[in-house]
Amino acid sequence: SVFTLDQLQWCTVSDKELSKCSDMSKAFSKARILPLLTCVRGVSASDCMSMINARVADVAAVDGGTIYQAGKEYNLKPVVGEAYGQDVGTSYYAVAVVRANSNLTINSLGGGKTCHTGINRTVGWNVPVGFLLDSGRMAVMGCEIARAVGNYFSASCVPGASGDGYPASLCELCKGGVDGRGKCEPSSKEEYYDYMGAFRCLVEGAGEVAFVKHSTVAEATGGQAPPFWVQQLQADDFQLLCRDGNKAAVTEWRTCHLARVPAHAVVAREDTDGSLVFQLLSQGQQRFNAEGSDFQMFSSSAYDGKNLLFKDSTTELVPIMEQTYQAWLGEEYLHAMRGLDCDPTRLPPFLRWCVLSTEEIWKCSAMAKAFKGKNLKPEIQCVSAESPEQCMKGIQKRDIDVVSLAGEDIYMAGETYGLAPAAGEHYADKDTASTYYAVAVVRRAVADAFTIYELKGKKSCHTGYGRMAGWNLPVGFLLRKGLMQPQGCSVLKAASAFFSASCAPSAKIEDYPANLCELCVGDGKGNGKCSASSQELYYGYTGAFRCLAESRGDVAFVKHTTVFENTEGNNIDSWASHLRSGDFQLLCPNGARAEVSQFANCHWGQVPPRAIMVHPDTNPLAVYGLLDKAQDFFGDDNNRNGFKMFNSTDFQGQDLIFKDSTVAIVPAAESRTSSSWLGQQILESLEGLRSSQCSGAAAASMNFFLLLIQALVLLDATLHDP
Repeated sequence: SVFTLDQLQWCTVSDKELSKCSDMSKAFSKARILPLLTCVRGVSASDCMSMINARVADVAAVDGGTIYQAGKEYNLKPVVGEAYGQDVGTSYYAVAVVRANSNLTINSLGGGKTCHTGINRTVGWNVPVGFLLDSGRMAVMGCEIARAVGNYFSASCVPGASGDGYPASLCELCKGGVDGRGKCEPSSKEEYYDYMGAFRCLVEGAGEVAFVKHSTVAEATGGQAPPFWVQQLQADDFQLLCRDGNKAAVTEWRTCHLARVPAHAVVAREDTDGSLVFQLLSQGQQRFNAEGSDFQMFSSSAYDGKNLLFKDSTTELVPIMEQTYQAWLGEEYLHAMRGLDCDPTRLPPFLRWCVLSTEEIWKCSAMAKAFKGKNLKPEIQCVSAESPEQCMKGIQKRDIDVVSLAGEDIYMAGETYGLAPAAGEHYADKDTASTYYAVAVVRRAVADAFTIYELKGKKSCHTGYGRMAGWNLPVGFLLRKGLMQPQGCSVLKAASAFFSASCAPSAKIEDYPANLCELCVGDGKGNGKCSASSQELYYGYTGAFRCLAESRGDVAFVKHTTVFENTEGNNIDSWASHLRSGDFQLLCPNGARAEVSQFANCHWGQVPPRAIMVHPDTNPLAVYGLLDKAQDFFGDDNNRNGFKMFNSTDFQGQDLIFKDSTVAIVPAAESRTSSSWLGQQILESLEGLRSSQCSGAAAASMNFFLLLIQALVLLDATLHDP
């Protein structure tokens, strides 16, 4: 039922706030402002959110972090926002300030010395730490965020981060008061506390970066009587660190910041009419926000407090039009909160890792034992499956937690089972075997310089049927773009109708179109023609390129390094020894041609690294945090800890769990979906393939439909036959 607002119960979190709320209730009642306002007492802001959800209370004004949790857990919505005047309205900005001559960037903060306004403070802790975690720059294991920060920075001053559970380094840069007392206390006893304190920590050289709000530097350096510790410094002696790795003047905070911090807002249940809440408060602020009124909505001095019910800096309350917590918080702040959203009580005690072979079981068991020996959390348990898809089904049902997948399996995991990447493999910069560009190579020609729009009817050379660069990407792309027409439910028929002749080596497939093997030559002695093996001279990257080089085909679908590996004398076989890379060009998906060296801007998709896939409700940062810590111990093949994460030789296999060419596990960062991990071109190609392949049920339906039409045509002919 829709909430009718006969009375509005405001949730308060302290005796002082309850006292102010009681006076506001009396003032509104005396002024005949309806509905009736009453006050209830909660223990904390999060307790108030629970009370609103349980209908024990109706509204409360809270900060961004609480709005995030309330929206995510209870589907509460912000309905009225605070505005603070000045030039920022309903927000302010969290910034990272450095000296203008500093070499630091947002990407090189690891190992730096940092100044924070205080533990769990919005701009001094929540935003910078959340941003570094969410973007993958900082890793956290087992939700131990304070320890992660202590490991990431060499030393800090984070007032309030003292005592059990906090690394000593978080208070190392703090100085206390003039008498040396109060070190690291979250109060004025600590000279490096709050916005000005954190900036002072930077000015006096204790730290290299200060996390403050956008106005702090201007307030410290631009006043009539700047504090003594600023001395002769000007605002342009400092710069801001931007999210993209650049720097900017401290006046450029609108475009160079860590996050826009949303104003506090009044939150209510989903069924509450937000416009009625605003009408009540709007009438109130018209009466009780003027000098001389007996009650002041935006002042807490009469109650010997600060920011009671509303922030004291509020100039007016404004209605929120788009009443979702995501819209009010904004993308930047939302990501920072997501980075901090790690509850150790909700972490699974084990991560059940899906493996696909006996050799992988052996390696997984050794990995679980090695991780446990270093007290890495969560612990690993190994679960065996018969196929990647069985792993995906298990994760979807929450019977399994993690699996490592490649290419098309990543696509299926995301599209069919809703799984998401938590982390991925990273290969050496010059490793073109593990990740590469798929390209279409043609001979340089003046007379017949055809493009992809004239590919129909040409002769094609493929690395093999079902292979990524040689088949899936080009055929899928041509189908998706409508250049190749679907033929019923068969991609093979579509390709055979599009190309006049091909060599697309395959394992023996029933009803494989003959012209897809027409250009193949076997081993040169009549054996193994069209075989997906070395028996076929035109199989694989080099084979497909040879098919083109020997003028059997007009186009070869290979990877970007293939031309270079087989020209300029790099391949001494007789068919290749005379070839020059300049004799060939690339066909670009936009219809252009390009030189073979321009593959980065002329390709049919970049094959992505393998991804560690999880259920969308599994905390990806916890999975990455475990693997990041693990690779500190086991990532180097020369480590002395007994287990090698990226080496399979001890288990008589290859690429077990991780590819052996992996040099590091990296966070998914912004690529939190299978679509963003694969990239637009790969996605379009795989969607093109999938859309042209009918399921068994769809194929049966299509056959039935065709038979039905034929029967109706025969019936119609019979009825009209004279």
